[in-house]
Amino acid sequence: MACIEEEKLDRFHQWLQVNGVDLRGCKIKYCDSSKGFGIYSAKDAPDGVLLVVPLDLAITPMRVLQDPLLGPECRAMYEEGDVDDRFLMMLFLTVERLRKNSTWKPYLDMLPTTFGNPLWFTDDELSELKGTNLYRATELQKKKLVSLYEDKVKGLVKKLLILDGDSESEACFEDFLWANSVFWARALNIPLPYSYVFPRTQEDQDISCLAEKTSEVSTSHISGGESINGKNEKGLEVHEVDSKVNEVTSVSRQGETIWVEGLVPAIDFCNHDLKAVATWEVDGTGSITGVPSSMYLLSAGQSSLPVEREISISYGDKGNEELLYLYGFVIDNNPDDYLMVHYPIEAIQKISFSESKAQLLEAQKAEMRCLLPRSLLAQGFFPAGFSNNKESNTCNVERSCHFSWSGQRKTPSYLNKLVFPEDFLTALRTIAMQEDELYKVSSMLEELVGSGGERQPSETEVRAAMWEACGDSGALQLLVDLLNKKLMDLEESSGTEDRDSELLQTACIIGSPQQKTSKNANTSNQHELISRNRWSSIVYRRGQKELTRLFLKEAEHALQLSIAGGN
Repeated sequence: MACIEEEKLDRFHQWLQVNGVDLRGCKIKYCDSSKGFGIYSAKDAPDGVLLVVPLDLAITPMRVLQDPLLGPECRAMYEEGDVDDRFLMMLFLTVERLRKNSTWKPYLDMLPTTFGNPLWFTDDELSELKGTNLYRATELQKKKLVSLYEDKVKGLVKKLLILDGDSESEACFEDFLWANSVFWARALNIPLPYSYVFPRTQEDQDISCLAEKTSEVSTSHISGGESINGKNEKGLEVHEVDSKVNEVTSVSRQGETIWVEGLVPAIDFCNHDLKAVATWEVDGTGSITGVPSSMYLLSAGQSSLPVEREISISYGDKGNEELLYLYGFVIDNNPDDYLMVHYPIEAIQKISFSESKAQLLEAQKAEMRCLLPRSLLAQGFFPAGFSNNKESNTCNVERSCHFSWSGQRKTPSYLNKLVFPEDFLTALRTIAMQEDELYKVSSMLEELVGSGGERQPSETEVRAAMWEACGDSGALQLLVDLLNKKLMDLEESSGTEDRDSELLQTACIIGSPQQKTSKNANTSNQHELISRNRWSSIVYRRGQKELTRLFLKEAEHALQLSIAGGN
């Protein structure tokens, strides 16, 4: 490790010590060019507690609102609903990066200056993602961040720096992009004691009231969609600008626990591994660590860790789409990879009887998209080579519509092998239905609830009528069409899955140990030197092509069985 890196690490260790961080059984050291710094075991920790960090050191929305420089300006904006919790932390990181005498400098100097997520890709590297969900999502998010920077961040940062006595420093978009990437790659969803978040003093109560507000402005990576948890719990569904990562910071009250997103220096140097050797926990009372209101790193195994073993945690069961988008890395042959399939909402307006179908979709609470984890294939028609050891990854194929008005529509023999969620098939069944089927559904529901409309049919009743009238063949044919279109889009710019495999076999990542070995052995001419970003893109898109092909095979077989069985 270069001398300058050693100096930064020494200053950081001193800073941690001054701020009450206790490295009991570990140390922070440089890993490699792909990981940066990581945490390694240093000595035996009998109780399994490897690292303790006071939560007063965490960068949270409450800290920003109480900051002498940022607090007054941010409180006014927060009260008006102009910004959300995540924006506050990104603003804090941007300003502290530019402040000449920031007390956070030893920590910030340890953080990466660039990232491997697609927002940092060159145009050539980004072109490797064409046809994937991430390509469009990255384009949209980049525009969104530029707009946010120009409209809110640039002038505000300049104003705050002037208030701090610095009239010379200028922020640039890359400073805000850096802060955005730091937050998404390192933030945790921290369960804090209620009394810690909402202190009893009147001044702090006023601040806490602001933190309790539900923000309306989101600076999330991909807007819309569902919420996520923290670094080891985040989930992502990317389609254009849709995602699971997108609601504002959760400050939801659960008894005496308040969930708040934040950065915890030292803990955030833990890298991800599928076989994690540690977890992080919060000690509210100090009964475990001796430090009240602290976060600690706990060894996951019963036996002590060997010295110099990297201490990794799990960021959760994440596919490469999410890992690349948030954290800037991928896992080759990722067992947690998934495929997102959707029917474009805007396309509904162009189909026949769109208004009636839209009403039926709403009545059935149908889903217009679905996530298909790789593990689902173990339950399908072609399970060879796949295993599913995760109870949570079971596909919901149970139907509440086994009732048949005529008695002619039987439960399909293939139902227990169908890997596609019923909520999504319900949407496709509704979209694909023909005029005569729509008439049948209307007649059955009218027969059920009465012509006078004395009551509204239930979700279960509408689904039962849809199943009776339509069966599965229309939905499965539409699903086959969607998957064929997805595969065509993936292959249009970058070729086939086999082509990607060939590229990866001959690829040598610039700066990797493999490249150094190749140079020493004079075999570099056998490999094609590529950037890590390009390598990550190829691994990700190859996985998407493979999953699309495999789920397409499942859908085509189900369609054949459906037609043969009269469904």
